[in-house]
Amino acid sequence: MDPAVVEGWRAELWRRRERGDLVATEIVPAAATVLLDGVPDPATTAAAIRTWTPTPPLTTSAAAEPVEVPVTYDGEDLPRVAALWHTDVPSVVRRIAHTEFRVAFCGFAPGFGYLTGLPAELAVPRLPSPRPRVPAGSVALAGPYAGIYPTASPGGWLLVGRTTLALFDVHADPPARLTPGTPVRLLPT
Repeated sequence: MDPAVVEGWRAELWRRRERGDLVATEIVPAAATVLLDGVPDPATTAAAIRTWTPTPPLTTSAAAEPVEVPVTYDGEDLPRVAALWHTDVPSVVRRIAHTEFRVAFCGFAPGFGYLTGLPAELAVPRLPSPRPRVPAGSVALAGPYAGIYPTASPGGWLLVGRTTLALFDVHADPPARLTPGTPVRLLPT
């Protein structure tokens, strides 16, 4: 399913829950689906959803203020991305910095948001073998997504930069800075 369609359904379901049209404990978007958990009457809910049409998701400019992530673009895979995009490193940085990203869904690790916004033709492959350790704050690309590693972990995405912005704090409310639907800008420092 197109990420814009998933985002449209996520937004519609959140709106319906806020208005009282939907009872669900959790609404969890993924790459091609939206999971509803804690639905007291699944059959009735499914019948109601079949009658709904999601409104198109808001553009970043019309939505909440984007989370501005300061990025030092010095990732070891930046030249590889430039070669895959048939351009030079400064053009890659400009393209990423001018992209209006949106958190499509979260996963992999607490605070890790899968950011959509790059055109399909700029999708890049993962590494053939993951690195045993990617530093926290690493900004990376894989497939059609951008992402920021909130903690050090193994990973196979192409590293393009790094940030010192904390993305996950168990004591914060909410703990994750990037949640589904959040607009994000990856700005050069």
